[in-house]
Amino acid sequence: MAHPLATGLRTHPCAVLTAQDDQKEVTLAGWVDSRRDHGGLYFFDLRDRSGLVQVVAEPEHAEVFKTAEGLGAECVVQVTGVVRRRPKGGENPKLPTGEIEIAAKSIKVLSVSKPLPFDIAENSTVSEENRLKYRFLDLRRRKMLGNLTTRHTVAMAARNALAADGFIEVETPMLTKATPEGARDFLVPSRLSPGNFYALPQSPQIFKQILMVSGIERYFQLARAFRDEDLRADRQPEHTQIDVEMSFVTEADVHAAAEKMMKAIFKAAVGIDLSTPFPRLDYVDAMRRFGSDKPDQRFGYEIVDLTDVFKDSQFKVFGENARGGGAVRAISCAAEFSRSEVDKLTDLAKAHGAKGLAWIKWTTAGPESPILKFLSGGEIENIKEKTGAQPGWYSFFGADKDASVSTTLGAIRKELINKLKPKPSTPWHFCWITHFPLLEWEPEEKRWTFAHNPFTAPLEDEIPKLDTEPGMVRSHQYDLVLNGVELASGSIRNHRADLQRKIFGLMGFDADEQMRQFGLLLNALDFGAPPHGGFGMGLDRLCALLCGEDSIREVIAFPKTQKGTCPLSEAPGPVKPKQLKELHIKIDLPPVKPAADPQTA
Repeated sequence: MAHPLATGLRTHPCAVLTAQDDQKEVTLAGWVDSRRDHGGLYFFDLRDRSGLVQVVAEPEHAEVFKTAEGLGAECVVQVTGVVRRRPKGGENPKLPTGEIEIAAKSIKVLSVSKPLPFDIAENSTVSEENRLKYRFLDLRRRKMLGNLTTRHTVAMAARNALAADGFIEVETPMLTKATPEGARDFLVPSRLSPGNFYALPQSPQIFKQILMVSGIERYFQLARAFRDEDLRADRQPEHTQIDVEMSFVTEADVHAAAEKMMKAIFKAAVGIDLSTPFPRLDYVDAMRRFGSDKPDQRFGYEIVDLTDVFKDSQFKVFGENARGGGAVRAISCAAEFSRSEVDKLTDLAKAHGAKGLAWIKWTTAGPESPILKFLSGGEIENIKEKTGAQPGWYSFFGADKDASVSTTLGAIRKELINKLKPKPSTPWHFCWITHFPLLEWEPEEKRWTFAHNPFTAPLEDEIPKLDTEPGMVRSHQYDLVLNGVELASGSIRNHRADLQRKIFGLMGFDADEQMRQFGLLLNALDFGAPPHGGFGMGLDRLCALLCGEDSIREVIAFPKTQKGTCPLSEAPGPVKPKQLKELHIKIDLPPVKPAADPQTA
């Protein structure tokens, strides 16, 4: 039976041949990976998507020998020859094809390559700018091909798992209306409606909710999403999310569907059987214990609450916060710190809003710290007992409002993990973070705004607080965290139009503005909407984690730089005046100041 990748130009891919194919005549096609002259014999590695195989050109085949002599790196050739075992001692155990070679009977050059702008070998060092400019060369590297193959495996596993679970893949519009969802929109001018603009979707949020109102019940798509925001390692102006929505569900139903999909993905991509259900952690507990809403729980280092210890303390900083509704907490670790390292941690705490960073060094001779003179013996013993501190440990303290202490000690915890590099308790740690605050106060605009998105439903028994304590209302918002990375975010939505309007009102939208911004959704909710919820999972982030990459650019075929440009296509770029005129757009930029003449400057 022919190999699936066999074509009219080749009988086999390069890397599927083994010693069992000895003496078989084959035709292969691919790139010349490297060429070697071994005393009258020419060897070269032929590479295609499947891998490498060694080809040998011998002088008795004069034409073949001459062609091999002139081959350059990355030339594309077709080789016909006989599979044979390599001579004893000439095997390469690092290659799947290391036991065999192809004795060439003919070599046909299909195309030649110019001199390469950089070495595309796996261990070569080259700037990212050059890698992206010549991405077609960069993608020939085995690692990059492996990353894209993993991405394909993840996407197919997700699709198959969701389809088997009763979901229907539905595409939603790419040209839509701008809505306030947390980031700047990419705008597209409309030629047919002069002065008006489409927006590229930040997510398919409103449309997937409308699909639930439409009776689809279970929807998914691998959706392209666009956000005009500052870039970093895990952000791109365009990204892909596995987008899912379900009707007649609770939080537990949505979590179970996501976990089933993740089990299928990990089994297909890395051969791991995940244990489900994933643990759940309330947002309040996550912030108190880890100082983060996306904690990496593989390393321990939990934050310990000491507020009760200092309710009657004479130490002003701790006592006033403990008695005044604030919090006093500590994080401890077994490590030695120099004075300069403690100072750097103090600067980090200040950068996150703290006034300073108190600490205690625990030694066999007793504790050491500038704050000891303010603490009673009983307080010191309570600290030691609650933190579990031992000689050779340090404890670092935060005392302030609850949110400030959480943020500060969360940053300290992350820095301690980076410094100490402890061995993780498990390669993969999943956790659902649940019941985020529904609203956050926006002091500059003097109004409430959404903590995650404006469509999230409050917990049923906390709806009355919308009239009295909006900032205390917890929601059906949940995030799926993997190894300290927010992998997915979702919620149970507001399916009642009156409740959705009330929440929009708290955010400062009057009735007219609600209809201008969200009329598409509100009109749908007015015609009978089922309870529904879902999530969006970052496909790029998931693939980066599975491939061991720090940047999602490494798992995207044609990414943008941190400046939002594409060196390969040179986007974004100018357009012709005629196109602007058709769109009724005039470019108004300040004049560019000419560079100074170096001879007169």
